[in-house]
Amino acid sequence: MAAKTERWADLATRMGSGAAMVVAGLLGIWFGGLVFHLLVALICGLMVWELVGMLRPGERGAQLQMGGLTGAALLAAFYLPVGFALPVLLAPAMVGFGQLAKHRTIFMVFTVMILLAGFGIVQIRDELGFGWLMWLVLVVVTTDVVGYFAGRAIGGPKFWPRVSPKKTWSGTAAGWIGAALIGALFSLNTGVGLQLIGISIAVSMASQMGDMAESGVKRRMGVKDSSALIPGHGGLLDRFDGMLGASVFLLIIGQFIGFPPGL
Repeated sequence: MAAKTERWADLATRMGSGAAMVVAGLLGIWFGGLVFHLLVALICGLMVWELVGMLRPGERGAQLQMGGLTGAALLAAFYLPVGFALPVLLAPAMVGFGQLAKHRTIFMVFTVMILLAGFGIVQIRDELGFGWLMWLVLVVVTTDVVGYFAGRAIGGPKFWPRVSPKKTWSGTAAGWIGAALIGALFSLNTGVGLQLIGISIAVSMASQMGDMAESGVKRRMGVKDSSALIPGHGGLLDRFDGMLGASVFLLIIGQFIGFPPGL
C-alpha cells in the first residue's frame, strides 16, 4: 500500500502545474502571431538556459548569455526569409561551442534541436493553422500522459532502466496507441488519408526519443531534473523534451511526405 501511495504521490502537483502550462500554451497557440512567437522564443531561450546550467553548473552569466542569445536569434528568425533565418538559427550553437570547455557536442546538438523545434512549431502555426499545431501537441501530450498512467498502472519490464528507471515498455506502447487514436480522429475529421495514423505513431516515437535523449544527458550530468522551474515536472527541458524530438522529426519528414498527407 505504501509503495502504491508513493507511486502516485506527485500526481496532484504534476496536474496543477500541467494545467497551468496547458492554459498558457493554448492561449499562445490560439492568438498566434507575435504572442505565440514571443512565447516560443521565451521557452526555447529558457531551455538553453537550463541546458547550460546542467553542463556548466554555477556559471549564471553563461546561462543568461546563451539563453538570451537563443531567444533573440529565434525571434529574429521568425521574421527573416528562410535563407537568412538558417544561419541565425545556428549561430547560438556555434557561439556556445566556442565558449564551453567541455560537453560541447551535447550543447551543440541540443541547442540546434531546440532552435529547429521552435522554428518548426512556429512554421506549423503560421502556415498550417491552429488545428495542425494542436494535432502535434495532442500527439506528444497523449504519448506522455497515457504512457505515464499506463506505466504506473500496468508496470512490467523497464524500457531503459539504467537511464530512465521509471519508464516501462507498457507505458511506451500505450503512448503509441494513444497517438494512433489522435491520428485516427484527425484523419476522419480533416479529410486527410489514414496515413496520418502511421505518421502520428512515428511522431510519438520521435517524442519518446527526445525524452530518452534528455534523460541520458541528465544521467551523464548527475542531475534529476534540468531545473526546478515547474513544480512536479522539473524544468522546461523535462517537459518539452518530447516536443523537441517530435517537432524536429516532423520538420524533416514533412519535406518528403508532403505534410499534411492527402491535402
